[in-house]
Amino acid sequence: MLEIIILAAGDGKRMKSARPKVLQPIGGRPMLAHLLDTAKALQPANIHVVIGAGADQVRAALDGQSIHFVGQEQRLGTGHAAMQALPEIDSSARVLILPGDMPLIRKETLDKLLCSQADLALLSFLADEPDGYGRIVRDVDGRVNAIVEHKDADAGQRAINEVNSGVMCAKASMWSGWLEQVGADNAQGEYYLTDCIGIATHAGHRVEAVVAESADELMGANDRQQLADLERVFQDRARTTLMKQGATLADPSSVYIRGRVQCGRDVEIEPGVTFAGEVSLGDEVVIGPGCVLTDCQLASGTRLQPYCVLEGVRTTGACTIGPFARLRPGTELADGVKIGNFVETKNARFEPGAKASHLSYVGDAVVGARANLGAGTITCNYDGANKHRTEIGADAFVGSNSALVAPVVIGQGATIGAGSVITCKAPEGRLTLARARQKTVEDWQRPRKSDSDV
Repeated sequence: MLEIIILAAGDGKRMKSARPKVLQPIGGRPMLAHLLDTAKALQPANIHVVIGAGADQVRAALDGQSIHFVGQEQRLGTGHAAMQALPEIDSSARVLILPGDMPLIRKETLDKLLCSQADLALLSFLADEPDGYGRIVRDVDGRVNAIVEHKDADAGQRAINEVNSGVMCAKASMWSGWLEQVGADNAQGEYYLTDCIGIATHAGHRVEAVVAESADELMGANDRQQLADLERVFQDRARTTLMKQGATLADPSSVYIRGRVQCGRDVEIEPGVTFAGEVSLGDEVVIGPGCVLTDCQLASGTRLQPYCVLEGVRTTGACTIGPFARLRPGTELADGVKIGNFVETKNARFEPGAKASHLSYVGDAVVGARANLGAGTITCNYDGANKHRTEIGADAFVGSNSALVAPVVIGQGATIGAGSVITCKAPEGRLTLARARQKTVEDWQRPRKSDSDV
């Protein structure tokens, strides 16, 4: 049986942030959320998250997740943090301990660690710049003897470039026994989890360090620069995943992913595109330059022209959007729909073949199949207190610069004359006008400046 402890009690003072370190975002999601995804993929019996600084924020951010929170009132080091969770764990369980600021670690790497038969297995990596990391100290036969924290290491130990990632695994009963012997006689005055290595080896237990293939996935973040380094690695990995799924990225380094993106085959993504939240792209979707998509589902064949901003949009067939379109939550577009330049929509459904080609606002509306909204058409959906709905029938034609004052119904096949303000139902198949008669004033003279103003 496997149980997991995640150490997430640190405040991350060097971040200079009101948020605890583990809630700092990577790819648009908290670092801890990424780590939890990986931890759950291991299918443990339980996940215990040790929280301290910003505990209420961490609880709120992870609300609804099936995890067990453990409080660390006094933050006296990693060993002390692990001790808070161990009483909740079956003594026969195998316990994997993870730092909370390790969002990039892969399941495959943890699987490799869990395959170790050692009494205590830890994950190490080779660091180009090992400053700040605990050094893995081996004997002449290559066996792990201890981990020495950077602040406590001598000159010879600081020259070691194999370092501790903070990921360790052992039986719960062994953790309890070792941690009871850990003291705080060190530069930080804390109870180090890593001291268990020396205690275990001294007691004759077998300790193994499994060297990770990639140091990047074991990166943590203590300050904003390290956070930016994590973001860079995440973005490279996310773009590579998209390309493996079947997307062509014209300029990969300019595409940013702030959530999770799934895509089909032959997807084309132009430079400067940003994805946020949960995004799904069907086969042969084309995303033009500069587009921003948040929580969208685009059906196969959908094409976005440059510089469109979409949030909460769903297309159910191949349609064309933009350029410079703004589609807000609740927008649903069927096959053959065209949304043109400088069109804004919200909570609006367009049936197959409907068009709003330019300069329109369509909110709280249903636009029937093959209906056409002329330039400047707006649905006046808000009366200052409440929202109201507009229904536009199939094959209707709304002339340019018309205002449809909701609640209102435009009948099937109806035509609305340009410049109309429609406040009542427009009958099916008829022409409806609502505008003042044009008038020319005879003998009218345009005002002129007086001589004194010249």
